[in-house]
Amino acid sequence: MPEPALDRLDLALLRLVQRDNQLPARMLAEKAGLSESAALRRLRRLRREGVIAADVSVVRPAAVGLPLTVVALVSLEREGAAELDAFARRVRACPQVRHCWYVTGEADWVLVLRLASMEAYEALTRALFLADSNVRGFRTLVAMREVVGEADARPLETQEGA
Repeated sequence: MPEPALDRLDLALLRLVQRDNQLPARMLAEKAGLSESAALRRLRRLRREGVIAADVSVVRPAAVGLPLTVVALVSLEREGAAELDAFARRVRACPQVRHCWYVTGEADWVLVLRLASMEAYEALTRALFLADSNVRGFRTLVAMREVVGEADARPLETQEGA
């Protein structure tokens, strides 16, 4: 499916809602140089076309008992379609996984996890990695401090904005 064509007004609206998706339509329209009805029409289209994937609130993990961020680099024994799909299903079912990518390089998967403690991470490794005979190994990186995160609400750069 081809990606939708975005003009400079679409990109302006996207930059604005990435910073604050609760801005009133009147303010969005004014800042983007559109009428309120045109801005709302464009936002509806961007949501319908999947350009805007979700409207969410970013919760500070430590405030809900998840102060530990771990990045796990996972390597598999076999990378056939069935094995990749099986691992992806297991990861999707794990609520501690905040982000996951199938990647090239020294690891096959990169997972970003939010956890209550190292004990919780150990339990997760046993259930998700050690219990899977197709997991060759994993490396762990523990975040000491978040410098840039989801709550920073940085807009995605676009070709026009880069």
